[in-house]
Amino acid sequence: MSTAMMTMRRAAALGARHILASSSSRVVPIRHMSADVGAAMEKIRAAGLLKTQGLIAGRWVDAYDGKTIEVENPATGEVLASVSCMGSRETSDAIASAHSTFYSWSKLTANERSKALRKWYDLIIAHKEELALLMTLEQGKPMKEALGEVNYGASFLEYFAEEAKRIYGDIIPPTLSDRRLLVLKQPVGVVGAITPWNFPLAMITRKVGPALACGCTVVVKPSEFTPLTALAAADLALQAGIPAGALNVVMGNAPEIGDALLQSTQVRKITFTGSTAVGKKLMAGSADTVKKVSLELGGNAPCIVFDDADIDVAVKGSLAAKFRNSGQTCVCANRILVQEGIYEKFASAFIKAVQSLQVGNGLEETTSQGPLINEAAVQKVEKFINDATSKGANVMVGGKRHSLGMTFYEPTVVGNVSNDMLLFREEVFGPVAPLIPFKTEEEAIHLANDTNAGLAAYIFTNSIPRSWRVSESLEYGLVGVNEGIISTEVAPFGGVKQSGLGREGSKYGVDEYLELKYICMGNMS
Repeated sequence: MSTAMMTMRRAAALGARHILASSSSRVVPIRHMSADVGAAMEKIRAAGLLKTQGLIAGRWVDAYDGKTIEVENPATGEVLASVSCMGSRETSDAIASAHSTFYSWSKLTANERSKALRKWYDLIIAHKEELALLMTLEQGKPMKEALGEVNYGASFLEYFAEEAKRIYGDIIPPTLSDRRLLVLKQPVGVVGAITPWNFPLAMITRKVGPALACGCTVVVKPSEFTPLTALAAADLALQAGIPAGALNVVMGNAPEIGDALLQSTQVRKITFTGSTAVGKKLMAGSADTVKKVSLELGGNAPCIVFDDADIDVAVKGSLAAKFRNSGQTCVCANRILVQEGIYEKFASAFIKAVQSLQVGNGLEETTSQGPLINEAAVQKVEKFINDATSKGANVMVGGKRHSLGMTFYEPTVVGNVSNDMLLFREEVFGPVAPLIPFKTEEEAIHLANDTNAGLAAYIFTNSIPRSWRVSESLEYGLVGVNEGIISTEVAPFGGVKQSGLGREGSKYGVDEYLELKYICMGNMS
């Protein structure tokens, strides 16, 4: 087992599901579930979107050894389903299927690939409620956010269906009169896509959409925590006419799956969203076969509130940037830097807004904060809080497990945070907002850039010159000015420094799945 995959497995083991022997009924009977969960599962089942097997060469298949892995609802602890626990043999077959299908899929016209992607988009929108229910059940986010992710995830398919027809080459003026110099853009080949649990649909479509648009074929490994959304989306892809073998899904034994993807010479690209530690291992593991790699890794986003900011705008934007998905996103505001002249006023208004957040089961209409993904995530938050308070920080609101139990945690604000604390140095990935005072613009920029991460940053100011100065000085791939939600399919998403390589979304995201070929044609006079 490679070091890379051992690291992946340790990450996946944070709250790992039990691996079970094969059973005749793969989905836990509805009678064992609460009424709300049971009704939601029944609706998903009725739509034909409750899939529990892997997808290889257009066929739904069990793990070859019959093993399964449980998928739990983090809000209740109930087992939703048992899915195939696959490994190296299934992954090798998925790669072989993708490789053989590549030659036919890549030869289709761009218009034909575009139509299939557009149909996939249409089907996802038609089933957005069932997909959102599934996402809420296995990931925990509130239904409103889940519906938002379905729309966001589908938007990548719509966008790249259009971009498929705009992959242009080039003609270079020749250096000799009897020559013609051409540049073609061609698909890189089979893509291995490893996706996280926090956005179980959008992180797949943001990778698979451009890959298929370019003519690549894909083997997807979704998170063991949230495979059901991935499998439902894959089923809709088949219904849309994406051919058998163009999209394959395997899940289960992370080390074996990862090793198979890394070691295969038929896999020409790895795309990964997840932690920086695992990304580094995948990058190293791709070196032996010199694969193309794109990585969207961890963040440590600063949110800078200047004295001249509109308080209401700053509070609203900071709240959205911090507490979306209960703080479990790589672009969440991890450090809120507030200028001294506005610190007390902002802190008071921000705490009031945080206290209004409703914690609960994502199926409940009033819920704005769901559970954390597992017990290990809660323990990480507790570790960060304990570290901060032991070094002089004070909990202004929250700071403990929620009375609902399970993995619910109170939305928290911590004051007097300094740069020697874990809350400043590392990504908390939970509903904790550290407030850090600063004096000058120069100090704010220094504090913001004092990290190895460089994914997203946010600033709030009413000064146009300042917005330009600070935006250009921040060492981040994404910057939001007076806005806390900045992701969109039409803009490039990605980081600098140790937050990753490459970009996803937008016209720039297409290039990650293409190779350039130069053709010199002689004797053309």
